[in-house]
Amino acid sequence: MRVAIGCDHGGLDIKRQILRQLSHDQHQTLDLGCDSQESVDYPAYAQGVCRAILDGQAERGILICGTGIGMSMVANRFAGIRAALCHELFTARMSREHNDANVLCLGARVVGPGLIYEIVATWLATEFAGGRHLRRIEMF
Repeated sequence: MRVAIGCDHGGLDIKRQILRQLSHDQHQTLDLGCDSQESVDYPAYAQGVCRAILDGQAERGILICGTGIGMSMVANRFAGIRAALCHELFTARMSREHNDANVLCLGARVVGPGLIYEIVATWLATEFAGGRHLRRIEMF
């Protein structure tokens, strides 16, 4: 699967770890920054990932900031993006199964790196259930 990934300075270390794991798991990645610990504005990186998905450059996206809140707020402003802020495995699975989330938002200061990769792996492996859930998604 081709995954676009972006972060702000608060999510840089976690982004690097996720990129290594995704590569190890044979996923193609599109790294859209940031690339340093210097303070940056997270909306620019959220926009880049969302545009990559909407333009067909990636099937799904991952956004990381300190809490994941800002990234999810920006991402959900894009028509066609369904971003889910997940801090544990159940919501990661349900965001895909019931809501067909195409962007996963993570809080690097909220969840430890071990659990974050479990969340990513669960989110990437979970398929959309369709059925009644599709009808609901088509409503927005």
